Amino acid sequence: MAFFNFNRVNIMKSVRQVFFVSDRTGITAESMGLALLNQFDNIEFKCATYPFIDTETKAQEIVALINEAAKLCDARPLVFSSIVDESIRTLIKTSAGFHMSFYDAFIGELEDELATAANHSIGRTHGMHDTERYDKRMEAINFTLNHDDGITDRELQKADVILMGVSRSGKTPTCLYLALQYGIRAANYPLIPEDLESNQLPRMLQPFRQKLYGLTIEADRLHHIRSERRPDSRYASRDNCRREILIAEEMFRRFNIPYTNTTHMSIEELAASIILAAKLQRRF
Repeated sequence: MAFFNFNRVNIMKSVRQVFFVSDRTGITAESMGLALLNQFDNIEFKCATYPFIDTETKAQEIVALINEAAKLCDARPLVFSSIVDESIRTLIKTSAGFHMSFYDAFIGELEDELATAANHSIGRTHGMHDTERYDKRMEAINFTLNHDDGITDRELQKADVILMGVSRSGKTPTCLYLALQYGIRAANYPLIPEDLESNQLPRMLQPFRQKLYGLTIEADRLHHIRSERRPDSRYASRDNCRREILIAEEMFRRFNIPYTNTTHMSIEELAASIILAAKLQRRF
């Protein structure tokens, strides 16, 4: 599934065109839309995201793009929208696409169940209306960046979790996702050759054994990732990757450190499994 800025050159008749349209960032429409589209892996989709469609003029421009795609393609475009303003939402629906509005789908039933009218405020999902949540997110991100790759043990006691594993096993992106999405202060430590040869838990980590969580990965996948960075090196060789992984996993078992194989997991799945296994408390 690929993302693109819509234009005539990108149109492929055999591919289903998808528009994510929002009056704010587009994150909600995109995330929920992709969750649905991923259930149809036998169909190829081309996706375009259009954020901040918050005026009728902008909406009319999007309608024109959708209509053009409908003319050029064998099947009508799919349109996922998370637009709060009813007049703009109605305008988008005049296009020649197949429309799925998350507000139309859920708000009405929620209003009936809660016996309360929604306020229909724009930007409450990913806006700055909740400054406390924003501050917690920034605090977690700053902590994670300052404790990436075992840079320092200063204030490491404030970490909610410390991910450890061999180089390129997915520690940094997972830590950043935990911080960004959940406000979790996640540090990480790379197991370098000296650590692997010592048969001991790295000294920096010894005071924090209860916060440690290991990441491992299949050797072929690690070889592929490392080869993109340093091709034809001992660091990237299959034998070295296999050796490092075996030693790291033995270390995890020896010191009773829970660990997860990241090979076939998305960052979202990995983060969720770590939160569950390590019993981490989300800050939002």
